[in-house]
Amino acid sequence: MQQSPTGGRVLAGQVAIVTGASRRVGIGAAICRALAAAGADVLFTHWGAYDGAMPWGRDDDGPTGLAAELRGLGVRAEGVEADLARPETPEAVLTAARERLGDPSILVNNAAYSTSDGYERLDAATLDAHYAVNLRGTALLSVGFARAYAGGSGRPGGRIVNLTSGQDRGPMPGELAYAATKGAISAFTRTLAAEVAPKGITVNAVNPGPTDTGWMDDDLKRDLLPRFPAGRLGRAEDAARLVAWLAGPDAGWVTGQVIASDGGFFYG
Repeated sequence: MQQSPTGGRVLAGQVAIVTGASRRVGIGAAICRALAAAGADVLFTHWGAYDGAMPWGRDDDGPTGLAAELRGLGVRAEGVEADLARPETPEAVLTAARERLGDPSILVNNAAYSTSDGYERLDAATLDAHYAVNLRGTALLSVGFARAYAGGSGRPGGRIVNLTSGQDRGPMPGELAYAATKGAISAFTRTLAAEVAPKGITVNAVNPGPTDTGWMDDDLKRDLLPRFPAGRLGRAEDAARLVAWLAGPDAGWVTGQVIASDGGFFYG
C-alpha cells in the first residue's frame, strides 16, 4: 500500500472540486470533509435557491459554515454559488478553482436536480430541467476538467467521481426524469473513462443508495429500513469514504466502474 509522507493525508497538495454542497447534512458536504481530512484543498459549489424550493429547505449558513469547518481541518476551502442549470456555469466553476486554489486534480460531480413526475405529469420542461443539471452539468464539468488536466511524472493522477442513485439496480416510480438523467451518468462514466485513461485520469461513479440527509419523512424511513441488512439507513459519511478512496492513490487502477455504497440495500 502506498504510504504518504504527510502522515496519512494522501491528498495533500491537491485541489478538489465538489459540486452540490449547499447543506451541511448532505452527501456533498460529507465528501468535502473526507477530502479535506485527507489533505486536499476544496472548492465546493452551492445553490441555495434550489434547496429553498424543496421540502427540506435551505441551509442559509451552510456554505460559510462548511468552508470554516474545512479550513479548521488545515486546508484551503472556497465556496462558490453556482447554478449548474446554466450551460456556462461548468467552465466558470473550473476557472474559479484555478484562480482561487490552483489546478484541480479531483472532480466530484455530486450536484443533482430532482422533482417528482411520473408518466402522467412528465413533460418537456421537466425533462430539460433534470437534463441540464444531472447530465449536461456533469458532462461539461468532466470534459472541461479532462481537457485542462496536465498529467505527467510526479503529478498525482486525475480523478473524476460521479454520483448516481441506483437507477441500474431497480425502478424509481414517480421519478422518470431523474432516473433517466442520472442513469445516463453510468454510461457516460464508462465511456469517458476509456477516453481519458491515456491522460492518467480515472473516472468512476458511486451509488450511495437511500441516504438519510434530511429529505426522508418518517413513513419513508419505516419503509426503507427493513431493506437494509445492517438495520440502519445510509449516512452521508458512508458514501463520502468511498469517494475519498477513489480520489486517492490506492484507487489508481480502478476506472470505468459504478460502485454501490448502499449497505446491501434490497432494490425492487
